[in-house]
Formats: sequence, structure tokens, C-alpha cells
Amino acid sequence: MNEKPTGITANKSKREFTVQWDSGHVSVYPFGLLRAACPCASCRGGHENMKSEPDADVFTKQMEDNSSTRISNVVAVGSYALTVVWEDGHDYGIYNWHYLRKLCPCGECRK
Repeated sequence: MNEKPTGITANKSKREFTVQWDSGHVSVYPFGLLRAACPCASCRGGHENMKSEPDADVFTKQMEDNSSTRISNVVAVGSYALTVVWEDGHDYGIYNWHYLRKLCPCGECRK
């Protein structure tokens, strides 16, 4: 999967992050899912647990609305990824395009 985004929006009132992919697919990520799936070494439990794809359990985690699940800012990392800055100050996760695409929570992608 080498898809790249053609559009990215973060809707703070709906608490949804949307990516339009060059394939035409649209992924809508709840903010809580993005935080549960943070790919940084600290959230993943150390470098030895880091993988190129999200763990399956992130799709069943329930994260309540608080400063750790509210997006403050989104920053581009080169032309290959984004860093999400959370209201609690956490900003270590680099969400590359492959990881974000595999994280799509839609029914089609979760089959």
C-alpha cells in the first residue's frame, strides 16, 4: 500500500480526523483512535514493540474525551508523515502514510 493523502482535515467539534487518499478512499479517524494508536516508543511500550502497522487492540480501546484525546495541532513531517500534537502536550508519535492507511477504521478496511 503506497497511498498518499490528497486532503487532510481535523474537525475539533466532531473530534474526527479525515484523510482523503489518492486512491479515492476516505478514512475518518476518531481522535481517541488516533491517540490509542500513537506510534511513539513511549505509547507502544518501548522500541522493541514498534511495528509498521497498528496493533489490532487499538480498534476496541475506548478513550474518553480529555486533554489526551483532543488535538491541538497537526504538523507535517517531511512528505511522508504527520505528528499530532495533543492538548496534554504529547507530540512524539509520527504517523506515516502507511501506518495511517492501515489504521483506517471503516468497515471495508477492517474486514
